[in-house]
Amino acid sequence: MTMNAIEINGIAKSYGNVRALEGISLTVREGEIFGLIGPDGAGKTTLFRIMTTLMLPDSGSGSVCGLDIVKDFAGLRRIIGYMPGKFSLYQDLSVKENLDYFATLFGTTVRENYENIREIYSQIEPFANRRAGKLSGGMKQKLALCCALVHRPSVLFLDEPTTGVDAVSRKDFWNMLSRIKASGVTVFVSTPYMDEAAQCDRLALIRDGAVIGTGTPGEIVSRFPFRLLTVNGSRMYPLLKELRKAEGVISCFAFGDSHHVAYDPAVTGKDRILEALADAGFKDCAAAETSPSVEDCFMWLSGRKGN
Repeated sequence: MTMNAIEINGIAKSYGNVRALEGISLTVREGEIFGLIGPDGAGKTTLFRIMTTLMLPDSGSGSVCGLDIVKDFAGLRRIIGYMPGKFSLYQDLSVKENLDYFATLFGTTVRENYENIREIYSQIEPFANRRAGKLSGGMKQKLALCCALVHRPSVLFLDEPTTGVDAVSRKDFWNMLSRIKASGVTVFVSTPYMDEAAQCDRLALIRDGAVIGTGTPGEIVSRFPFRLLTVNGSRMYPLLKELRKAEGVISCFAFGDSHHVAYDPAVTGKDRILEALADAGFKDCAAAETSPSVEDCFMWLSGRKGN
């Protein structure tokens, strides 16, 4: 039977009058990639800091591999790896010096654990003597990940690890996470990018410090209760406002170069929506049925929470 690597029970945290976490409860199973998905300011970093013993919760409890995040903080720090969202390595030290330093902190050496980081480190090893502050965003990301893995942690916490890196580096990073998972490490990762949700085994969607949905990407998408259209036209912002007024339309949000329109099929449909738009002066619109994404589900669940 699969055990839980992480257990979070009713964790709450406030900064003065600002409520950052609203009693978060989650479980992360051993050997999975679990994603905490939500926009900036949702509470992701606060939760990660609490779970990695850098901050105390106001209430609630948590454990990692059976170790309490408050009582057993010293032992817990030896079995986890943590990569914060902001690059926090020593900018004036070289790649090699940073890696040696973090290995020493955990009472080990890079040589002892080289096999654990070989695949990742081999990509930046030619720049071993370059100062960390002079690396590109993607290379900084790889170095930070090596420093988080050099002591062979059981659980890896990654707080928005792909923020500020290019699309190719983002894809490479998630490929690396799959291989890290295959080595037996549990990965708990937060991200504001909804497209990365599909790379996770399970998800928790978070907004304003509260979990608004959990499950596998497929389970979350399967709960979307409406039909969905993509609608395009030449005057996109006026079109957005007009669609939101249309009969039978539940919600409408801008998605890239189109609008995603959730509608009630008992009230309206594609043809009726296009006819209503044409009557309102939007005669060049095109619409097509589409399947919901995790982002569509997040927008719907966020709307429900706000009601």
